[in-house]
Amino acid sequence: MCGIFACFGVGKHLSSEELRQLALELSARIRHRGPDWSGVKVHQNNVLAHERLAIVGLDNGAQPLVDEAERFVLSVNGEIYNHQALEKGLKRPHKFLTKSDCEVVIPLYEQHGGPDFLPLLDGMFSFVCYDKEKNTYVVARDPIGITSLYQGWGKDGSRWFASEMKCLKDHCERIETFPPGHYFTPETGLVEYFKPAWASDDVAARATPVDLKAVREALEQAVVKRLMCDVPYGVLLSGGLDSSLVASIAARHAARRVEDGERTPAWWPRLHSFSIGLPGSPDLMAARKVAKFIGSEHHEYTFTVQDGLDALRDLVWHLETYDVTTIRASTPMYLLARKIKAMGVKMVMSGEGADEVFAGYLYFHRAPNSREMHQETVMRVQNLHAADCLRANKSTMAWGLEARVPFLDRDLLDCAMSFDPAAKMHVRGEKMEKYVLRKAFDTKDNPYLPDEVLWRQKEQFSDGVGYSWIDGLKGYANAQVTDDQFASADKRFPYDTPKTKEAYFYRTMFEELFPQQTCATTVINWVPKESWGCNADPSGRAQGVHVAAYDGEGEGEGEGGKEATSPPKKRAKVAAAVANGNGAQANGVH
Repeated sequence: MCGIFACFGVGKHLSSEELRQLALELSARIRHRGPDWSGVKVHQNNVLAHERLAIVGLDNGAQPLVDEAERFVLSVNGEIYNHQALEKGLKRPHKFLTKSDCEVVIPLYEQHGGPDFLPLLDGMFSFVCYDKEKNTYVVARDPIGITSLYQGWGKDGSRWFASEMKCLKDHCERIETFPPGHYFTPETGLVEYFKPAWASDDVAARATPVDLKAVREALEQAVVKRLMCDVPYGVLLSGGLDSSLVASIAARHAARRVEDGERTPAWWPRLHSFSIGLPGSPDLMAARKVAKFIGSEHHEYTFTVQDGLDALRDLVWHLETYDVTTIRASTPMYLLARKIKAMGVKMVMSGEGADEVFAGYLYFHRAPNSREMHQETVMRVQNLHAADCLRANKSTMAWGLEARVPFLDRDLLDCAMSFDPAAKMHVRGEKMEKYVLRKAFDTKDNPYLPDEVLWRQKEQFSDGVGYSWIDGLKGYANAQVTDDQFASADKRFPYDTPKTKEAYFYRTMFEELFPQQTCATTVINWVPKESWGCNADPSGRAQGVHVAAYDGEGEGEGEGGKEATSPPKKRAKVAAAVANGNGAQANGVH
């Protein structure tokens, strides 16, 4: 991934050189996304800029890209995994000037006469393509919003686009998130091109049975295609189910180069895995076990609560959000990304998206029926661009590290979001969260993971790195925000008023860095579904089914709503069952 910036119809009083300097200044704000090269193209009162992180086509893939006649100018952030097939399927021959996987967008745009080719792209992307001859352009974003993209409106009627909001905030009177699965042209306006059948309520009525083999093969292929890479890479390994499956699959294919159908040795054949946590955290212990099982070269890092607190202001600047959930989970990822980049690694794969697709969050235990379960998963997937995708993208790209997310592969989504959602329902004592995914990879003859990991209970990343991380954040925020300040929160923040001191603390940081009111309107808060009776705190421990649930948050028969079995006893019970080889049944009691 990289950083893109473009504006059209701006500064008609500016000379080409002045416009170029403006673009250089604003694009430099996202140079962390692309430290390898910078490029700018100016035509009339339009400009496109690019900050490159070289992953594929290292020697000659600098952007903005152009065609041989220099009619089209393209600035792209992302990866097109099926670019080889698209190049072979072009209607007419095209002379490619680079080995960039993204260059295929130019002949597709030209030969299709517009953006109708977008459903053909298999990848993660945000791009701006300018046609100098017709003085028009198209802007598009991938179906889920894995890559970040913002749009802005200048007072002079100009249109602005950038990978991050910080490029736009001083020059646009209105800023919005560019919606995933859409494109924009001056002639058509904003158009939705991604309309999957699984987004309909009809899925819950069709009752298509689960095909575990299809689920397993879809994820396998999603991981394999994302091994397309010309630089050192690795996997983020939390020790939870999602990242562990991605790591396990990657380890099986790391030795061969996927670009030629695994016929030749890979350039970087030894898989490296990375984990982070507070000393003694659940994730670190589980990650070690997985790394040993799959044979990866494992790198483990620890951080302190103070390290995390010290990074918060910089993190809010990079994330461009004040959402509590995102900040909690992004902090360790942000710290880990810096360590990884220092090793020379430029790409990692991660497990984002599985909880949304397979109903993995613990609050899904409260789903009243399969239809509402499906509606909630669809909503979560459609909002990933403002939550986990934003976190994965910006906390890694802050250090020029690209994160790829196989669970959001288009084919995997079609498979996993189209079967009967009743299969995703949590049934206490019988089926735990993400049962379908776990069962799909429960292959005894050729196991992907140890049972105690395959059937490990879901941990929010911000919990798994160490329970004292969230506790420390809350305590620090409570000390920084006085009772009087919080009592008048609705006066200081009449829009989206913070509901906790922790939220108030982050909102204050955000306002200092992004004081324009329009910036706050781009934020979406991640909270469990309160209409299901869920605790509004996003921590997994706030949901009573967690083995380390907060006091008073249980769903058992105990007094005052507490679990009848205390958390330590429950953990011992689960551990004993796992040790006896009954991982699935053990976790069913959660």
